[in-house]
Amino acid sequence: MDIEIKPLSKNLKEDYLYLFDNMIHKENPEWSKCYCNDFHLLGDIETCTRDMSRALIIDRIDTGELQGYLAYHDKQAIGWCNVNNRSNFQRLLLDYDLIDKPEAKACSIVCFLIHPDYRRQGIAQQLVEKVIKDYSNTDYNYIESYPNKGETNNSSFKGPVELFRRNGFNIHTTHDSYYVMRRRVK
Repeated sequence: MDIEIKPLSKNLKEDYLYLFDNMIHKENPEWSKCYCNDFHLLGDIETCTRDMSRALIIDRIDTGELQGYLAYHDKQAIGWCNVNNRSNFQRLLLDYDLIDKPEAKACSIVCFLIHPDYRRQGIAQQLVEKVIKDYSNTDYNYIESYPNKGETNNSSFKGPVELFRRNGFNIHTTHDSYYVMRRRVK
């Protein structure tokens, strides 16, 4: 499948919103309100509505705070990978026990969203490859991911362990319900 991957920018905001506005979350209906905002949000995720998340994410796109990659097929956004400096994910820093070397520069892959019609076709793989390519040319020490333990399929928005293993990530730490996986980039 011919996929084009583009870094998120203000110019692609409408494509991003179209993807999230029209995503079907049959397996996890509560995900429809997220807009990939939850890892940035310090407030109560449970009371945050779809409209609130959408408004917040528009601001995050406009200011450049939200970073990641959109995957396109036939000029239509069909996938998303949220990747950013680890310190920009406030919820991640609050909820996850992962900072063992605060001085080390890490970027974090926290979320994938692939349209149901395009799942299990290698799009997450292509997104991870793009992240590795682009972030290997920066001053980051490593790329991190946080897949759930026991996830053997692609239903987790964090991506399956095997996706990261296949791309040179190793389990750095093990926690009750998730792993911290890392790939050194320098």
